[in-house]
Parts: sequence; C-alpha cells; structure tokens
Amino acid sequence: MSLLCLMAGAALATLTLPNDRFTLAWTHSVEKQVWEEDYRVGAMGLTLEEARIHGSGAGMEPGPDAALTADGWWRYHPQRPPLPELTLAASDFTADYRICVEGRCQRLAELIDPGPRSVTLKPCPRSTR
Repeated sequence: MSLLCLMAGAALATLTLPNDRFTLAWTHSVEKQVWEEDYRVGAMGLTLEEARIHGSGAGMEPGPDAALTADGWWRYHPQRPPLPELTLAASDFTADYRICVEGRCQRLAELIDPGPRSVTLKPCPRSTR
C-alpha cells in the first residue's frame, strides 16, 4: 500500500493506493481528446510508465515510440527519471483532472479543493503514514 499526497496551497489530502499505481487522466483543452498517464509511486518519486492519447491533434503529439492500437489509443512508454513531484495547473477553461485507482476515477476537486491554485502530487513522506 502507498499514499499519494495532494497539496493545494495549505490544503493537504492523502489518497491511499492499494498498490503503488494510479492513472492521471484529463481532456485536452483544444482538441477535446482524452489523455491518460500511468504512474508508479516509489521512494524516488513518481515514475511515468505509460501514456495514452485517444486521438491526436495540435499539442497532442504522442511519443516517438507510440503505436496506434485497435481501440484508437496512441500508447507509448516515456523513458524519464522519476519526478519528485508533479504540479497540475488549475484552469477554468478545461474539465478537471481525474485520478484513477484500479479503474475507479475521481475528479481532482473531489479529493482536494484547489481553489484558484495548482495541485501538486507527490509520494507522502513516511511520517504521514
């Protein structure tokens, strides 16, 4: 079991992950296509394991190793080091981010009220557990 910390200003919320994985999903502001990223929470941070784009368009170029699958998703595996944290910008012009755990998704605002601020995701320190 892992804990994911969500921070917006002074607000802090924790999300219990039955394993160490979650999916971040959102809809592109211009192209209105769904984008999903699968992350693993670890001691070094958040590791992006797979990204998927349902369609393509301006600002939505899939990675160079992307493959279009029969279900209409471009899937690829970015090779990046773990991120200590991931900051999500707040916008009044787009739908809310969704965090999915084992197929169950919740809007970010259901987990923490970002107000006009951005939300930062990061592994919770051991003292939070």
